[in-house]
Amino acid sequence: MSLCELSAAEAARQIRDGLISSEELVQACLDRIAAVDDGVQAWTYLDPAFALEQARAHDLHRQNGLPLGPLHGVPIGIKDIIDTADMPTENGTPIHAGRAPDDDAALVAMLRQAGAIIMGKTVTTELAYFAPGKTRNPHNPDHTPGGSSSGSAAAVAAHMVPAAFGSQTNGSVIRPASYCGVYGYKTTHGLISRTGVLKLSHILDTMGIFARSIEDLALIAEQVMTFDAADPDMRPTAKPALVETALSDPPVEPDLAFVKTAAWKDIDEDGAAAFIELAAALGERCHEDTLPIEYDDGWALHQTVMSVDMAHNLQGLYDNGKDQFSPQMIEMIGTGRQASAVDYRNAMDKRDWLRSEISAFFDRYDAIITPATSGEAPAGLDATGSPAFCTLWTYLGLPAVTIPLLAGNNDLPIGVQVVGPKGDDARLLRTVRWIVATLAE
Repeated sequence: MSLCELSAAEAARQIRDGLISSEELVQACLDRIAAVDDGVQAWTYLDPAFALEQARAHDLHRQNGLPLGPLHGVPIGIKDIIDTADMPTENGTPIHAGRAPDDDAALVAMLRQAGAIIMGKTVTTELAYFAPGKTRNPHNPDHTPGGSSSGSAAAVAAHMVPAAFGSQTNGSVIRPASYCGVYGYKTTHGLISRTGVLKLSHILDTMGIFARSIEDLALIAEQVMTFDAADPDMRPTAKPALVETALSDPPVEPDLAFVKTAAWKDIDEDGAAAFIELAAALGERCHEDTLPIEYDDGWALHQTVMSVDMAHNLQGLYDNGKDQFSPQMIEMIGTGRQASAVDYRNAMDKRDWLRSEISAFFDRYDAIITPATSGEAPAGLDATGSPAFCTLWTYLGLPAVTIPLLAGNNDLPIGVQVVGPKGDDARLLRTVRWIVATLAE
């Protein structure tokens, strides 16, 4: 196995045990990038010399017997809407070309404290919305990698880095993870700080991670789930024991609900057949169920919140640089500007009610299994696919994980989305691990 194929957790173990150096790992990743990124285009900023300089400093740190963080020497990609003090952060728009933040985003500072190496900045769609960036699907360059965290998903799938960070305001982690065939984890809303991250909607914006194992998701997320008073949606609670719980066996086998939401009408034939087979393979632990009809309003309500918040938060850019916006962005901001205050408040009130009601659903089930996308990645690079299968769960602020389990007729990946109760991310990761182990038997 090439070093670039190591998981983040295994790479951290081998560096800690002196089996490999951080420099060797980073060099292997850089060699992989040089070999394949011309066809994938996952990176918007990469300085190989600086990446190696960081790695050598981490190796010297270890050689001097100094304390090591859980991610010591492990390279991680960072979506280019997340501020980095030593690299540009251009937010996928020419308006911010050359933008150089003075400070790291809070989560980047936490990653550095855990010993991670910030490898570079991965491609985002324009302002983390719909207009595609340059990235292509690593399994077939004629197909989309999804968005908006397109570069992060593709970089992990192509073994350029063991893990990368993204964000989700609609379907921007779960969808590209499905299309690119990697694990994607959108945390419960408010568990990871967004200070120093491009703001679209503080009601919806949620950080997420791409990796190649469940252990990696848990290990990396645990390092950045620290309270930040500057983030209005965080609360000073104990950090969840993600790794310990995710790697443990559930006390009883989980009960799973196979849910066809209102988005099911958009699923393609391959995707529908694959999910029905999946539910059957899980046997008596998986039960088909439906959400109350009120949840069908979630897609329109999410659109109201997202469009209004984007119109507000991007107002300065819109007023001063509208001529450099894509048609998709102009349309979204126009929609938000036309919405009424009553519509927005109704969407917020309905969200609170639906969140309280779904807790009863999770009294019966440990998790919901549902599609991550309508099927495999669509052909073409002028769009990033539909986020419809993620919208409801983002609106409700629930944690979700993509499992790379299925494939379509074109041999492109199809992810399985597993959704858990709000705030119980550790149990969700444990359930996901149980699903993977059960299907592998």
